[in-house]
Amino acid sequence: MINTPESRENCARQLLAAANRVGTLHAFIGLDGFVDEIIHVVDKRIDGDNFVRVPSIAKLGARISAASGQSTNIEIVTKIMKLGGNGPIMANALGALGVKITYLGSLGYPNRHAVFDEFAQRAEVYTIGEPGHTDALEFEDGKIMLGKMVQLKDVNWANIESRFGRDKFVTKFTGSQLVGFVNWTMLPAMSDIWDVILKEICPQMKGPRNKVFFDLADPEKKSQADIRRALDLIVKFQTYFDAILGLNEKEAYEIGEVLGLPTQDHTPEGLAKLLGEIQTRIPIDTVVVHPVSYALAASKGVVSVVKGPFCPNPMITTGAGDHFNSGFCLGKLLGLDNVSALLTGVSTSGYYVRTAKSPSVQELAGLLRDWPKE
Repeated sequence: MINTPESRENCARQLLAAANRVGTLHAFIGLDGFVDEIIHVVDKRIDGDNFVRVPSIAKLGARISAASGQSTNIEIVTKIMKLGGNGPIMANALGALGVKITYLGSLGYPNRHAVFDEFAQRAEVYTIGEPGHTDALEFEDGKIMLGKMVQLKDVNWANIESRFGRDKFVTKFTGSQLVGFVNWTMLPAMSDIWDVILKEICPQMKGPRNKVFFDLADPEKKSQADIRRALDLIVKFQTYFDAILGLNEKEAYEIGEVLGLPTQDHTPEGLAKLLGEIQTRIPIDTVVVHPVSYALAASKGVVSVVKGPFCPNPMITTGAGDHFNSGFCLGKLLGLDNVSALLTGVSTSGYYVRTAKSPSVQELAGLLRDWPKE
């Protein structure tokens, strides 16, 4: 894995040199929106204000299993209520880095939910539907996302045209250096939206070649046919954009299985080999994977691997992947190579999980120069 003081200093210098240019970049992101509750599960209640949390998913699973044939009471405590959804979190993080943001999604309709008000001060925000709701149960070894999302069926092309406007969509879509379509799994009409865009809008595009980013967001519950259709559509966008597909580790193995690739080797070397094969089968500009402690990117058959600033006791983990995506996309927008873009991604995520805040470019450079000790 590449991660040396020299590579980090090189990345920090490039970011600081480009800091003024970041503010000239425009991104058009969508199309989801969630209200997130970050929740701890109570193991032992000490008093009205204090408790010991259930530390692991396995511990919670054992408690639930033990209740089979009986019943049990499980207390949950909301630690934070915040804006959620892959799109708002990624867009909010890009905005903190200095990119000008237009966001279109399901943030409350006809009135925007109050949890998005601060986001709306940082970005140009439009809403066409009600948000989903996620109870994010966080543990030391991962998280369980309990989602309520039937309302997201209203995110469709007809409502984009009637509630946002076709001409406005075309202007934002064609005039942004980065377009991001995320949370495909939770938006049942997303593939149909992509199909319309590819047929009716992309062929009319003129001007410079921009970047488009896709995040499938845990496609396990989708059929192989649905996933294959989505991948085929993503490849078609490469005709008009430099297309980037972002995956977490679990998603990489799922996509590998859909493509008929061997997925048994879960070592970093095995994942690097799998990523190279995925990028060969999905011939777009870049495919990137972000496991918890490192990240990989493949372009033109070359796989780069970078170690991240692993945090054993994070303040927050929900949204870490979206912060990685924002940092990586910023690196690509600035013309950084994959190693530096990966360093930008893992540093953005690393800063966020340590502070529960989205970093600025200057704060990213500071983390790169003062790399956390494990």
